[in-house]
Order: sequence, then structure tokens, then C-alpha cells
Amino acid sequence: MNLKVSQLLGGSEIVRHQLREDSPVSCLITDSRRVVPGALFFAIGGLRTDGNLFVEEAVDRGAVAIITEENLGQHFPIDYIQVTDVRKALALVSRQFFGAPDAKLGITGITGTNGKTTVSMLTQHLIGGQDRVGLLGTIRYDLGKRTLPSFRTTPESVDVYALLSQMVDNGCAEAVMEVSSHGVDQKRTYGVDIDVAVFLNLTQDHIDYHKSMESYYEVKKRLFTGETGSCPRAVVINVDCAYGRRLLEDIPKGVDVITFGIEAKTALIRAENVSLYAERTEFDLTWPGGQVHVSSPLLGRYNVSNLLAALAIARAKGHSIESVLDRVASFPGVPGRMERVDAGQDFNLLVDYAHTDDALIHACSMLREITPGRLIIIFGCGGDRDRTKRAPMLRAALDGADEVYVTSDNPRTESIEQIFADMRAATGSEAAHYVSDRKHAISLALDCAKAGDCVLIAGKGHEAYQEFDGTVIPFDDRQIARELIRMKSIS
Repeated sequence: MNLKVSQLLGGSEIVRHQLREDSPVSCLITDSRRVVPGALFFAIGGLRTDGNLFVEEAVDRGAVAIITEENLGQHFPIDYIQVTDVRKALALVSRQFFGAPDAKLGITGITGTNGKTTVSMLTQHLIGGQDRVGLLGTIRYDLGKRTLPSFRTTPESVDVYALLSQMVDNGCAEAVMEVSSHGVDQKRTYGVDIDVAVFLNLTQDHIDYHKSMESYYEVKKRLFTGETGSCPRAVVINVDCAYGRRLLEDIPKGVDVITFGIEAKTALIRAENVSLYAERTEFDLTWPGGQVHVSSPLLGRYNVSNLLAALAIARAKGHSIESVLDRVASFPGVPGRMERVDAGQDFNLLVDYAHTDDALIHACSMLREITPGRLIIIFGCGGDRDRTKRAPMLRAALDGADEVYVTSDNPRTESIEQIFADMRAATGSEAAHYVSDRKHAISLALDCAKAGDCVLIAGKGHEAYQEFDGTVIPFDDRQIARELIRMKSIS
């Protein structure tokens, strides 16, 4: 039996309400175009539009009540509830509507500028696998018995609780979530009972939204301090990152803390004597009570950090390090994260999601150590996003690679000429090759590559599309690269 409107409002901060009918609720909706009879409509204000503009449409489509931050007046034709924070109300109502599925799962929430996808999928693999451990992330949503393509790294709260509910129904006892800063700030994870919260790193990104690194940090911190509605039982923190070391001071008393790192000698779980190879990475893993030599199929020093994070999570979840290490070698990797493309060429070709200057620095540094020849990179910067990171990204590429091809990423509504102009501020010269068409840029880079070289196509990773002025077109770096290599081999 469907719950009535009044039964779903527990915990919401109500300013005033009008509940004449108090009807049963069939679904929770935030888009007026999707309202059906019996729906409870949440009028959410956004960056581009305001749900309050579509309240009349929601009424016409059969909504039983409206939840809003506005006073709709005593003559409003249906029930409404005015709340202080509609996003918080959406999260709390969603949790109630779907029967608090988070309380039935051991949830790990992972946040950080870089590495969330790799750590979340690696953690899932180590602690139980895709069928037993649910996953909400950038690439996919694993729900136990089925998998859906991801439509957002951290979905809206109503979708988070709906997906967690499906995991419970499908027999999952654990879940791993990527938690973006937008997700925290917009209360998409508000109220979620997170068992283990994980901090990977913090580097410049999303400053167009957060306005400053300090604000960016303060938003991330909420996941660890109880400001998202519940305090985690344990936290896992990268103490190689200065913001991670700072976060240690902000963790509430009584929360278990597990630290990891490569450089930090104080880390509880750490890697020493790291050796990088073209096909693997080796290091000595040390933790309280144990030490072992590890050979991982994941490439690069930053993937050592990602693996340490996953091992620390496993320990926080009650697994022994020894028991999960046996699964490392069988990890299939992450789509679009240092993914090797082999079409018979005599040089190394990798596709990676690196889309910040820090990620490019680490990617180039890693590839330098395993590449005997030249390093050639193709990348771009997204349109309608943080313009201040464009010049640092180009500087990172120029400092790290021998040949740099600058091209389109997802220009969206912004002109490629403006994006290129912002990037040129890094050099004041034509030190890079500027090629507007991404496929042409990849083709030119492949023509440039010789035996022993390495070509890195960065920025889009697993994404199979490009966005141009409201239009989405198919474009997969991996597929395009394979097709170009085959064409060149027969020409």
C-alpha cells in the first residue's frame, strides 16, 4: 500500500503546509514532464531552470501534492508543503518512500578529484564481485542481478534510494558509491547511512561551481563529519595528499581511521620500493602485522595509490589484506582508465579519462617511466566548464609530453576558438598542434608515432560521445583509434 503524503514528511523542516486530501503517493518526481497521477512533485531550483515555474504543469498532469520552498498560498488547488530546503526534503522523503534501503547495505562512499571510478570498481572486485556488491559510479550501476549504464556519477537522491532498493531486492549486502562534490553539495546523498567514507585526493576541478579550492574542500569534508545526515563508522584517507592530512584533524571522535600512502611514512597501509613496467606495477605492501611483494596489472604510481585505497577499504570492511590480495591479479581493469588499444601497431596506445592538470601530470609521469621513445598526447578541455583549469592542463601536457595535439573535448555551447585561446595562455606561443576536429587530431598523432613511442588519448576515457551545442554525437576514442590504425595499415 502506498504511503500518504503526511507519512513521508518525517525529518523535513516544514514552514507551512496545506494537506486537505493527504493522498497516497505513487512516485516521487522532480521533472514536471514525467508527472503522472499520484505523483509527489518536488519543485527544485537549479542552475539553468527553476522547478517552481512548472508547478501548474505538475498539477495539470495529476500530481497529488507539491513540495517547494515557495509559499503557494491558501487557494492553491492541491496539497502542498513549503519546506526550508527542498533538496534535503527530497532525500529524506525518498529514503522513507523506498524503505531505507541504505540501512540494509554496508555502503562505502568514495570521493576525490581523481581515481573514484578505479577505486570503486577495484573495491567491488576485491570484496565480493559484481553480483554480490552493488555499484553506483561514473561508468555503470551494478544492481546485483542487472547492470545499467550510468547517467550521472552520483544520481539525484530519489534515484540513489531507488537504485539502492533494487540492490537490496537483488540480494546485495554491500554497495560502493562514487560521491561527487556536486552530489554532496546538492544533497543527493543526504541521509545515506554510509559505513565507510573514503578520501582519495583533491586537486583543481569544478572551480566554476565551487568558486575556490577552500569551498571545494569544505563540501568534500561534509561526507566525513556527519553533515550529510549521518556520520560514517570508519574513514579511509590518503595522507599523501595535503588535504587528506588536513581532513584527519576534522574527523569526529569515535570514528575509526585508516590511512594509506606511498610517500607518507605515517600511513597505516603503504607502498614501498615501487617499480613501474610497461605491462605491470610492482611494490612492497606494508601494513600493521604484515608485508608482502605485490605485482599488479594496473599501470602507474597513481594506480598504486588507488590499489592501496581499495585494500584499506577492504580492511575497514573486516577483510584481511591477505585474503583480498589474491584477487588483485584477476581485476579486469576499468574501461577508459589507462586502457590499452592494440590494433597491431608497433607503438603503445592508451586511452585515459585524465581531464585535470593533476591527472595529466601523473599520467605523463607514469608513461615517461615505461616509454623508451617519445610520448605523444591528444587532449582537449570541455566547454561551459571551469576556464581557469585550461591553461594549467596545457602546461601539464607540454611539460610532460614530446608532442601535444590540442583538440575538442565536449565543446557544448562554447566555441572551440575560445577554448583554445584560454589554453594558449599557458605558453603565449604555438608550442602545441591545435586541431579542432578530434578524429583528425588522433589521426595526425598516430601518423607521428614510431616504434617504441607511446600515444595517450586523454580526457574522455570511457565516454562514447561528444557534445556540440545541445547535440550529442557518437564518438569513442578507442573505436576511432582502432579504425584509423586499420585504415592506415591497408593504405
